[in-house]
Amino acid sequence: MEAPAWPHGLKCRPMGWHFALLASSPMTVFAPPAFLDKICARSEAPARLAALPRPWVFTNGVFDILHRGHVNYLAQARAQGGSLVVALNSDASARRLGKGPDRPLNAEAERAVMMAALGAVDLVTWFDEDTPQALIGELRPDLIVKGGDYDMDKLPETALVRSWGGDALAIPFVDGYSTTALVARIRHIRDRP
Repeated sequence: MEAPAWPHGLKCRPMGWHFALLASSPMTVFAPPAFLDKICARSEAPARLAALPRPWVFTNGVFDILHRGHVNYLAQARAQGGSLVVALNSDASARRLGKGPDRPLNAEAERAVMMAALGAVDLVTWFDEDTPQALIGELRPDLIVKGGDYDMDKLPETALVRSWGGDALAIPFVDGYSTTALVARIRHIRDRP
């Protein structure tokens, strides 16, 4: 996992799944934020999830540029159970979604840190496939949650989670919030004369 760039002249050095933040002065070392402990490799996710309170709620997505719609959705998802695991599309998986050649704008390591910083999120991991179905099978959550107007009964992930007694829920999007629309608006502003 590549270390993310930090603001204000701080530099990062990977330390396992944690990052030591080094200020511009070599004498000042800051402890990594505790929320970084929420980030784990896919291979560690089942054991890490097992230590969290149930029911386990699972959601997934790119979460490229965090906005109000995302945080509302994640808070609503978390309210459905005892713990929320967010599975991020890896950079390669996100590029295959067809959102544009320059997406995701933020690398998976940066997106994982942003997700982990949210109080509603208890665990962050990622998947490289086009869908999270295999990861859902590995984690066996009690509930999967999607944002938008999905017909949950038609998703293969729903049939999978229901095979062990779980369920699936669609949470409506917050109108007016979309990463794609936000990126378009930024580009429009940037390209104005």
